[in-house]
Amino acid sequence: MLITAAGGCAVGSLIWTLLVGFVEPHAALAFGVLIAAGELARITLPGHREVAPIASAGAIGYAFLLSIGGVMVTHSAWQVIAVVTLGVALGELPHIAVGREPRWSDLARRVLIVEITALVFRPFVREVPPDPDNWWLIVAVMTALVAVAWLIDAGIAATIRAERLHTRLSVAFGDELRAQFAIGMAIGSSGVLIALASTVTGLVGLLVFTAPLLVTQVAFRRFAEIRLTYLQTVRSLSRVTEVGGYVETGHSRRVSRLARLIGCELGMRESELLELEYAALMHDIGQLSLRDPIAGGATVLASPREQRRIAELGSAVIRETGVLDAVAELVRRQCEACEGDGDDGPPPLGSRIIKVANAFDDLVGESRDADRIEAVLQRLRMDAGREYDAEVVAAAAQVLERDRARR
Repeated sequence: MLITAAGGCAVGSLIWTLLVGFVEPHAALAFGVLIAAGELARITLPGHREVAPIASAGAIGYAFLLSIGGVMVTHSAWQVIAVVTLGVALGELPHIAVGREPRWSDLARRVLIVEITALVFRPFVREVPPDPDNWWLIVAVMTALVAVAWLIDAGIAATIRAERLHTRLSVAFGDELRAQFAIGMAIGSSGVLIALASTVTGLVGLLVFTAPLLVTQVAFRRFAEIRLTYLQTVRSLSRVTEVGGYVETGHSRRVSRLARLIGCELGMRESELLELEYAALMHDIGQLSLRDPIAGGATVLASPREQRRIAELGSAVIRETGVLDAVAELVRRQCEACEGDGDDGPPPLGSRIIKVANAFDDLVGESRDADRIEAVLQRLRMDAGREYDAEVVAAAAQVLERDRARR
């Protein structure tokens, strides 16, 4: 529906503009080239969020354009949408040619937000032409539109994310607001500045205010690469126990996947899910200290004392990194009963999730036999409220049922 709405409006605007002709073609060409270049340089942020800061800022700047070097512009909202459509299409062609298709929902969101902005602002500025008495009003409208567009974009992204991950919409919306705030501020402010600067400097303003955004984009790309490297390092570290024969091949990955799905089902925030994923991948790293590996690596079959010792040793190893203390705490308390041991109270939700996910995989492994899965779930239910958190077990059952239905 999102892709259909954005695509339908884009195609209609393109046909209309081609029929009536382009107004101020030099400006349209300059902004179109900027949008195409920005789309070509799109980046993927953590959480698989595809963004094109330069293209988005250029598109917003063109929608807000008032004049070029003091000469008023008269292009319509339909021309804005047509230029953005052409620019985005040209920028995506090289990606598609080498097999890097865009995330179509993200692409449709980027186009749709510009469509909404242009359809609201261009008629407004036609009725309220800029002059010394109402500049403040026009700038206020620009600012308000950027804020509203950002909220709409976050809402659409959250809806898609909630449906894809089967998590709560309110949680997904909060995650999107946090994830998009910095980049959204940079894009929105750059778009407004490009439009205002072009009034004085002409099309040179495109270069002047695109350069800082380019630096910002490089910084966000570096952040995304560092985050990816972190995850790859943790995954590599988690395979040490498999290579050493302490656990079955794929155990850490399966536990991590199930734990993350359970966390989504229970409405954990994105930052909490990342910590949970790290902890689930490394939950068995303490087994490296064992002289004799546990049969099959199934810690659920070990004594409570041995489980606690493995968890403590694994936690100590993780703390040595100096930056994963929260992850280390999840690993340390994974073997505790759902009500907790001693005076520390109940273990964190992440620890309770890992306990269930680990026990399930220890007893099921790679098997997809429905009867075996149901028998293990029934065993977990029988211990729910004592060893395992009943809510986590119920969430695991829902996740597994959905996974079985998909197959």
